[in-house]
Formats: sequence, C-alpha cells, structure tokens
Amino acid sequence: SPPVPTVLRIDGLRVMMFPNDHPPPHVHVFGNGGEALFYLNCPSGLPTLRDRYRLSESQVNRIREALQPHIPRLCAAWEEMHGEQHDKP
Repeated sequence: SPPVPTVLRIDGLRVMMFPNDHPPPHVHVFGNGGEALFYLNCPSGLPTLRDRYRLSESQVNRIREALQPHIPRLCAAWEEMHGEQHDKP
C-alpha cells in the first residue's frame, strides 16, 4: 500500500491524508497518544470534528484552531490527491 503522507505538522501532531480515502475532504490528526478526524469543510473551513480517540475536548479544540489557518492548503492537497470533491458530510 502507498505511504500515508503527512501533509502538515502542528504542535507535535501529524496531520495526514489517506490516498484512497472517502469524501468529504478530511484529515486524520495523530498525536498525544490519540487521533482525531476533522472534516475540512472546503474551501475555507471551519474544520468540524467527526471522531476522536483518546484526546480530550480541550486537545481537540486546540487542534481545530491550529488547523484553521491551513484549510486552503489542506483542501488543495486533498484535491491533488483525490480530485475535486467538495461534498459536505
């Protein structure tokens, strides 16, 4: 299987996209012993939480805030990887 690209690193967290993943555009964020999945709500955000594992609400809120300025870049990366898909969840 192809490597999973880390598209962004923020605050020691890895923001990843999986090549064969399903729409809508989203990222998996790994770190602090947990994972969160955020819908990007392209093209401009705000990112919305879909799932979280072993992360506190305050950690998730910090991740959301850290993701927001990168949404245009993340949406462009999703389009490059998957084609243009702006489906809403």
